[in-house]
Amino acid sequence: MTGEMRAPAAPITDPWQTIRSVLRAEFGERTFESWLKPLSLVRVDGDEVVLGLPTHFMCDWVKNHFAERLRALWACHAPGVRSLRLIVTQAARAESAPLLTVVPSTPAIDTGDDAELGARLEERFTFDRFVVGKSNEFAYNAARRMAEGGPLNFNPLFLHGGVGLGKTHLMHAIGWAVRQAKADAKVVYLSAEKFMVAFLAALRHKDTISFKQRFRSVDVLMIDDVQFIAGKESTQEEFFHTMNALIEDGKRLVISADRSPYDLEGIEERVRSRLQWGLVADINPTDYELRLNILHAKSEAMPGVTMPADVLDFLARRITSNVRELEGALNRVAAHASLIGHPITLDFARQVLADVLRANDRKITIDDIQRKVADYYKLKLADLLSARRARDIARPRQVAMYLAKRYTPRSLPEIGRKFGGRDHTTVMHAVKRIEELKSTDSELEADIDRLSRLIDG
Repeated sequence: MTGEMRAPAAPITDPWQTIRSVLRAEFGERTFESWLKPLSLVRVDGDEVVLGLPTHFMCDWVKNHFAERLRALWACHAPGVRSLRLIVTQAARAESAPLLTVVPSTPAIDTGDDAELGARLEERFTFDRFVVGKSNEFAYNAARRMAEGGPLNFNPLFLHGGVGLGKTHLMHAIGWAVRQAKADAKVVYLSAEKFMVAFLAALRHKDTISFKQRFRSVDVLMIDDVQFIAGKESTQEEFFHTMNALIEDGKRLVISADRSPYDLEGIEERVRSRLQWGLVADINPTDYELRLNILHAKSEAMPGVTMPADVLDFLARRITSNVRELEGALNRVAAHASLIGHPITLDFARQVLADVLRANDRKITIDDIQRKVADYYKLKLADLLSARRARDIARPRQVAMYLAKRYTPRSLPEIGRKFGGRDHTTVMHAVKRIEELKSTDSELEADIDRLSRLIDG
């Protein structure tokens, strides 16, 4: 029997290698390495090509950003292919995990002691000791939800905010709550810097398998100050795969930083994308009410210490930078009073905290106070500074002088000059008069309280 001989069909992997080269050239090395290199050719079913990725997150990302281009390239370089499907495969996961081919020089380390792996949890940082206000309520509720068992509709939880606002407290509280619910739960808390040091040590000792096993076998991993791995490419790669492995396995991940994922500089796009994929909760600077509630809670927990209300009010208004410094100021006043046997008064607190108060001076000016008082009482600024003595102008002027003495370091003569060249005795009389009226005139007291909040911001 005779017949025409056919040339063997070209292997389907040939167009795949060409397509990979085109993708690298089109999207650049960084994007290719982050998202497209992990793609693996699984199979071709008739006119459909199936590509594999190591995680659901990467699979969703590639579908949303590159699927149309992939389909077009396959149609161009392999005309028989008309459709494309992306799936999650174990093979792709193994291929994408970095450094798994390194043979460890020592046996894998036992993962039972998670306290040795990270930092110990602070006993004082629990949910019941966290004072909740408008600025941190959302982050608090998100942290409580992360600590609960059962299904979770977000992962990871990303907490961000300035120094001393409660991120670390919430992370430790999550750890304690998880351990209380499940005694054998493996909870690890550590800084991003320690994660990097541990990873580099594993590289140095050719023991990366042990490193991976230790971090990927925990139930809850919490990494603080992730901004410190900015620019550390190898650490970010391992961090990215660790995040993916934990989330894919249903483990919980909590990350913190001093800014939102969108504002993290020096962090790879794929890492930022993964952080944004979960729930981002910001902790805003505290307002006056929250600072005062924190001080009340902390002072009530101090045995044998009676902290006058005016001292707590003074600290809440003047120490505005962060909660850590606020608590430190409270402890400092209590300690000084105890050591020298002095009663705690407002003047004593001012004396003890003189350096702290200078550092926390928000540079509030007399001009600022005058504008806020004029706006509050619906007056023209010129009226407030004029010689007019009508009561509807004179009383707000006295309030403004009182607040200028309270909020600025200016002397009485300096304040008087800012109020139309008045004498220092006029300012002294205004301050004394307002202090007297506050105790009997509830409406005036409310006015000063509202104005103080406006000035505090």
